[in-house]
Amino acid sequence: MNKKTKDVFVIGFALFAMFFGAGNLIFPPALGQNAGKHLLPAIGGFLLTGVGLPLMGIIAVSKFGGDLEQLASKANKRFGKLLTFAVILTLGPLVAIPRTSATTYEMGILPFFPNFNSILFSAIYFAIVLVFVLKPSSLIDNIGKILTPILLLTMITIIVKGVFQPQGMIIDTGMNISFANGFAEGYQTMDAMGATILGGIIVGAIRAKGYKENTEIAQLTVQAGMVAAAGLAIVYGGLAYLGATAGELPMDISRSQVIISITNNLLGTFGQVLLALAVGMACLTTSIGLTATAGEYFSKASNGKLSYKTIAIATALVSMGISNIGVDRIITLAEPILLVLYPIIIVLVALAFLDKYMKSQAIYTGAVFATLVVSLLDVLGSFNIPIPVVSDVMQALPLTAQGFGWIVPAIATGLIFYLVSNYTKKKEGYIH
Repeated sequence: MNKKTKDVFVIGFALFAMFFGAGNLIFPPALGQNAGKHLLPAIGGFLLTGVGLPLMGIIAVSKFGGDLEQLASKANKRFGKLLTFAVILTLGPLVAIPRTSATTYEMGILPFFPNFNSILFSAIYFAIVLVFVLKPSSLIDNIGKILTPILLLTMITIIVKGVFQPQGMIIDTGMNISFANGFAEGYQTMDAMGATILGGIIVGAIRAKGYKENTEIAQLTVQAGMVAAAGLAIVYGGLAYLGATAGELPMDISRSQVIISITNNLLGTFGQVLLALAVGMACLTTSIGLTATAGEYFSKASNGKLSYKTIAIATALVSMGISNIGVDRIITLAEPILLVLYPIIIVLVALAFLDKYMKSQAIYTGAVFATLVVSLLDVLGSFNIPIPVVSDVMQALPLTAQGFGWIVPAIATGLIFYLVSNYTKKKEGYIH
């Protein structure tokens, strides 16, 4: 194996480990259970947003030096700052960090200590997080390097046994628009948003290995991304299949309980203990990384007026409070946020791939702001907040029923902004 191939696999596996967050494991089995015979379109939608989009996000952001703010600023500089702020807040104390604690509690503590107080657990969990965030140590990185292979090996063992010894038949659950449901469920991994932040880390890792040419860096980024995407697709697809063949599991149990029950049925108590330990520690490493990222970002954004230590402590306290509402409620809380942010990320990623063909930045502005408006209106509609005339227009948009009502307005408005900008420039040139 030559140096370049080795580097591709090393970076690819590192990227896989970054995306292979323990919290994400709860989504595919629950999706598979709900989809039943509609498994293929459901997992297809999930893989697009849970695997394909993060891969595209890494590649797209790498074109802009790995900086989401720089990419989003193509639409508007102030918007670029606001979007990055919102993404960090979501990946930080609002959703992702609290979910790591709640997932650890539900998968690692409750099955063995059903009466353990959740507030006490979250206080201990975030105290440990702060110890490592405020006094960085290589210990947690080394733990992470050991735990990812253990977690992956556990998942592969569960999947292989579940494939060869299915727990039940795949039934017709009556899921409608299964592709759209899987597509939206993939939002909850938050990996596409994470990719826009991780892009800079991947580019930096490739440069650190001695690659200087932008073309070569881009090529290695794509290849490493493909390695990570292949691994994620196999694991997520396998877990979804296990959910679809989960047998007599009740349909109303939580996402955490689905994967816990499947593991217990296939590997017994030992498998459940192994999964709980690996998931718990993997969640902890993720939480430490995200808390440190939030501390660094918000401290820098405040021009040093707020210290890294102050923000890290505040992030831990807010996350602790939210974590106690439970995984499923955190997911419900995240849904409207992700329904607004994800379409914008998708549009930005798509435009980044077409950037060399863009004759005007106005296309970014029109497409992004049309997506923002439609997504906001869509979320308001999901809360049954009627807006006269606007609600009727929203319902008339193509693909609205499938959850993609923003696509046509984004394309149309981007083109209109381009034509208006082009006309204005020509007119100004004519006058001068």
